[in-house]
Amino acid sequence: MAPDQDPVPAFDLLGPETPRSPVLLAVPHAGRIYPDEVVARARVPMNRLRALEDRYADRLVMQAVAEGHTAIVARIARAAIDLNRDQREIDPAMMDEGMQPEALLPTGKVRAGLGLFPRRLPACGELWRGRMSRAEADSRIAGIYQPYHSAIAERLQATVAVFGAAVLLDCHSMPPLPVRQPGGPVRVVIGDRFGAGASAALVDLVLAMIEGAGLRAARNHPYAGGHSIDRHGRPRRNIHAIQIEYDRSLYLDAALESPAAGLGDCARLLAGIAAQLGASLYPGLYPGLYPGLSVAAE
Repeated sequence: MAPDQDPVPAFDLLGPETPRSPVLLAVPHAGRIYPDEVVARARVPMNRLRALEDRYADRLVMQAVAEGHTAIVARIARAAIDLNRDQREIDPAMMDEGMQPEALLPTGKVRAGLGLFPRRLPACGELWRGRMSRAEADSRIAGIYQPYHSAIAERLQATVAVFGAAVLLDCHSMPPLPVRQPGGPVRVVIGDRFGAGASAALVDLVLAMIEGAGLRAARNHPYAGGHSIDRHGRPRRNIHAIQIEYDRSLYLDAALESPAAGLGDCARLLAGIAAQLGASLYPGLYPGLYPGLSVAAE
């Protein structure tokens, strides 16, 4: 981006500014804007960087937004910064200057190359030419990461002020999982950090809706939820956070590149889940709800 241009907003706030529902949706990994400095440093083709995206997962929340829910949708690509990581999850080998050990969180994600600033992917190895300056890292944290999480925290507090409770639905998509047991592949994974992010009753409700729509669901395996669930879920304070991962083959084409016919079904299911969660936290909010939901698994 040229110095005289205004910075790209870190996220879009979709839906009503004043909460009309106890449910807030967030999409951290579907951003499709690649800052100039990211493109300039890439040592791999753009299609490799796009492999980090939860491809078109932002489209999954649009039905819920149309029905009165609010969503916070990241605009900047995950290749620039991963909003579902702790800001200390930095690989020091990526930086052009040393960092104090106490400023770092050396997790398995960092070791795998998928920290706050993604470093490598199995299919192509190292993603970048050279190392990142501390100034650039700080700029991305201050300009993208902190505004995104501050917006979520502020919206959750505003929602609690109106409804007495709130739930964050953190929306992701995943590559198709292998079939490991009879019954077919798991198509949706729900993560609650093994109970730390949300009440069991709310997670049970989400799982029941997914299975009622004809999809096989799993809880916390292989995705238990990331930093957003840790950071924002406070069930003892009536703030719950649940991660939902859709199998991309449910709503993308065979190449997993472009939206396909199943997108509408998946979006309606997510809107139904949001409505049911809202009604469970604030009874009477959605009379009638969404009977007869189904998603046709290809």
